Amino acid sequence: MADTPSTPDTRTPAQIEADIRRRRETLAETLDEIGVRVHPKTLVGDAKAKVAAQVDHTLGRAYVGVNRAVEGVKARFVGEDGSPRLERIVPAALVVVGVAGLVTLGLRRDPAPRRRKR
Repeated sequence: MADTPSTPDTRTPAQIEADIRRRRETLAETLDEIGVRVHPKTLVGDAKAKVAAQVDHTLGRAYVGVNRAVEGVKARFVGEDGSPRLERIVPAALVVVGVAGLVTLGLRRDPAPRRRKR
C-alpha cells in the first residue's frame, strides 16, 4: 500500500523545501538529544544520582530510627520534667562499669605461656 494523501498537495516547491529543512533540523535535534541521553557519562551520572538519592533516603530513615531509639532510652533515664531518674541510672551505670572491668581484666590477663619449638 502506498501512502497517498487524501487531498492534493498545494504547496509550492519552496514551501516543501522549507518543510524538509525544518524536519531535518528537528530530526538533528532529536538525534543529538538521544546521543546525550545514551552517552556513557550521562548514564553513569544518572546512576550516581540514583544511588545518592537512595543513600540519602536510607540515611534519613536510619537517622529517624536512631533518633527514636535515643528518645526511648532518654525517656527511661530522664523524667518528664527533665530530672534524672537515679533509680534507673545507678543500676545501669554499675552494669556498664562491671562490663568494662571484666573486659579490662580479660585484656590484661597473660595468655598461657607457649613453648618455643626449636
